[in-house]
Amino acid sequence: MIPEGKKKLWAKYQKEIAEDYYYYARSCIRQNFFPGSESTFLRILKGELGKSILDDPRHTTCTGIAYHTDLVPIETTMTVVARQFALMHEAGLENYVASCVTSFGIYTEILDLWHHNPEMEEKAHELLYKATKREFIKPKNLVHTSDIIYKFREEIAQKSKYRLINKETGEPLKVVEHIGCHYAKMFPHKGVGGAEYPHVLVGMIESWGGDVVDYPERRHCCGFGFRQYLVKANRGYSVSASKKKFESMAPYKPDFILSNCPGCAYFLDRWQYVIADMEGTTYDDKGYGIPSLTYEELAGLVLGYDPWDLGLQLHQVNVEPLLKKIGVEYDPDAKFSSKDGKDLGKPEKPEVLKY
Repeated sequence: MIPEGKKKLWAKYQKEIAEDYYYYARSCIRQNFFPGSESTFLRILKGELGKSILDDPRHTTCTGIAYHTDLVPIETTMTVVARQFALMHEAGLENYVASCVTSFGIYTEILDLWHHNPEMEEKAHELLYKATKREFIKPKNLVHTSDIIYKFREEIAQKSKYRLINKETGEPLKVVEHIGCHYAKMFPHKGVGGAEYPHVLVGMIESWGGDVVDYPERRHCCGFGFRQYLVKANRGYSVSASKKKFESMAPYKPDFILSNCPGCAYFLDRWQYVIADMEGTTYDDKGYGIPSLTYEELAGLVLGYDPWDLGLQLHQVNVEPLLKKIGVEYDPDAKFSSKDGKDLGKPEKPEVLKY
């Protein structure tokens, strides 16, 4: 294909990402799974990139988990979403940034519902006003937080202290990326690269010096899926889905996994501990497992942030072998200490997975 034709075709897989002045909606589960990621995102946006972003304490859950497990009706979800949009409008903003991939999917789905069914949007106005006396305006731009980091990946690269290079060999680190299902599988045109060629994490990895590893089960679900995990009897499905991915990526010896969904990053981390204890299997040569990072954690690492400020000590798979490969300067003795040096206690070590 001639270059101009290729550029024209690729342009169809791009999305508009606002330049500045964002309304930030946090994620329920990310604040529990990876509490350092959201604070790191805000630190990068404000401190490194000089952007304006409102972290509004008044917003609530998007109801995504309850919606996908049939615990709340669509009318409840769209009224809650309408309230979030009303808060954004009251703040004088129009660019909405969702921290969670599931929330991004919920907001996208509700906007699509209103587009095709205007009577449902009218109903949302009525329900919101009846409940809160508020009015809402739909966002001009709706993106996921990974879209923002992707947009400014080159600026982050220019400010970086570290590259994704093995300091001993000089070779690029090998990275497997995992895209959350709710990012672009539901509405492909809403993700960078769509569902076929998602580029949001690939762009970060390449800009920061790493090599992206392609492997057979690259687009396979991590298995989190709310019913698979929340219903205890279904958890075998969840862990088996992740196991299928681990077995597929292991022969390529990746240095770490990068995800843009809080559930995916969490389960691709925790299930390695479970599989190690169940079967005695680890997916690297030395028994540590494959570190699973969020994109903010990775951005923070390349910018030179302290790994314990990023919350990397909360990962089940030990990240210190990766830190040493990159050459990150850190204090191993501060791993389980508070900011004022108080000992927070060490977790019990797994029986199989080295920690």
